[in-house]
Amino acid sequence: MEVVYIIIGLVVGLAIGLFVGRSMLKKVFAKEEQDAREKAKLILREAEINAENIKKERMLESKEKFLRLKAEFEEDSNKKKNLIIQNEQKVKQREQAVAKQLEDFKKKEKETDTLKETLTTQLEGLKKRQEQVEKEHQSIVSQLEKIAGLTASEAREQMVEALKNEAQIQASSYIKDTVANAKLTAAKDAKKVVLETIQRTAAEHAIENCVSIFNIESDDVKGKIIGREGRNIRALEAATGVEIIVDDTPEAIIISGFDPVRREIARLALHRLVADGRIHPARIEEVVAKTKKSIEEEIVEIGERTVIDLGIHGLHPELIKMVGRMRFRSSYGQNLLQHSREVANLCATMAAELGLNVKHAKRAGLLHDIGKVTTEEPELPHAIIGMELAKKYKEHPDVVNAIGAHHDEIEMTAMVSPLVQACDAISGSRPGARREIMESYIKRLKELEETALSFEGVNQCYAIQAGRELRVMVDADNVTDERAQQLSFDISQKIEKEMQYPGQIKITVIREMRSVSYAK
Repeated sequence: MEVVYIIIGLVVGLAIGLFVGRSMLKKVFAKEEQDAREKAKLILREAEINAENIKKERMLESKEKFLRLKAEFEEDSNKKKNLIIQNEQKVKQREQAVAKQLEDFKKKEKETDTLKETLTTQLEGLKKRQEQVEKEHQSIVSQLEKIAGLTASEAREQMVEALKNEAQIQASSYIKDTVANAKLTAAKDAKKVVLETIQRTAAEHAIENCVSIFNIESDDVKGKIIGREGRNIRALEAATGVEIIVDDTPEAIIISGFDPVRREIARLALHRLVADGRIHPARIEEVVAKTKKSIEEEIVEIGERTVIDLGIHGLHPELIKMVGRMRFRSSYGQNLLQHSREVANLCATMAAELGLNVKHAKRAGLLHDIGKVTTEEPELPHAIIGMELAKKYKEHPDVVNAIGAHHDEIEMTAMVSPLVQACDAISGSRPGARREIMESYIKRLKELEETALSFEGVNQCYAIQAGRELRVMVDADNVTDERAQQLSFDISQKIEKEMQYPGQIKITVIREMRSVSYAK
């Protein structure tokens, strides 16, 4: 029974505890609910206050902005009013000037009418005087015919023939003096501009060739590069498109190829492979692909650096890329980018001396050989390809014409076109700039001599100073001094029309007169 009482007591105690705990939890929850409501009220209160403050700030900002816009509008309106007043004053002044000019014109018109009447009177008197002179002339002519026994037409023909011979002699002498003076003046001015331009433009004189040298630390590396049965070197040649020459040259490998871009890719790829030490066909293809990508990035960087150095702005990205590719192209051994930079600087200097547009001249000088770095339409001349590219990328018409006309492919219509042509010749013809194949060089010299020997009266002819001067010996008995002068001009014209050559050629005609006597 005691156990039952204990259990009943525990149950009753537990029930009482649950009841008390429930009552206490209700009180706690009620208090927390009340606190939450008070906090919510405080938050709403603060939000309302903040909203009111933000509203006031926005209204103040709106008022300030309105006042500022109003002040700016009033200021702009005042300026426009002042401008209108000034324009009205200018219009009034112009009206007054026009009215004054009309008055002056009316006065001059009256004076012209008076002068016209005077001239009419004088003209009538002159007509009468002319009739009297004709009558006197006819009587004198008839008397002279009787005295000389010649008709007027026969005498006129004799006089005309005598005057013609005299005029030819005087004209030849006058032309000779005029040409000499023109040559002195023109040559002096032209030399001044050209010399000042060349002196102010520094240029490198080194030329490039078709091989690159890759230096190695020891000859043991050559075996790794060649690979088993030559598979590494064949993979490298196939991936780069160049010829790798591994010979007895100590600590050096020769990279041969006509394309400088391919040679540079091969050189850099070899450098990376040797530095890494892993040389096999798969690795070679991977390294060559990465090198090609880096070269393309370098080309763009070179183009951007070039246009920045020259101060050329707004050039199309494709043209900038082509300018970068010029760094890896050459013409007769002369680096194309160096040549184009040199032509651009020369053009800018000459344009400044002559008062022409310096920006257009520099732009045309840089882009004049842009057609050499593209593979589109290879059957067209590079000047025409470059002109079409410049037109495609919205270059100025003067620049487009200068590019297309620098080899006389089209007619020159812009003022900067002859400048580009002259500067291209200066850059390409200076000593050390370019090299020619010996056969074509000798052929050009022979053509020069044959051209001069084709003229009548020429005994001997010699091309000297690497084809820059042509000395022509003529027969003194058959060629006069006047004919020698004309012969020099005719030979120069024929050379200009029929031959291609850099720079200019001086033609010197030598007429030697020898008098020999014997004392017996």
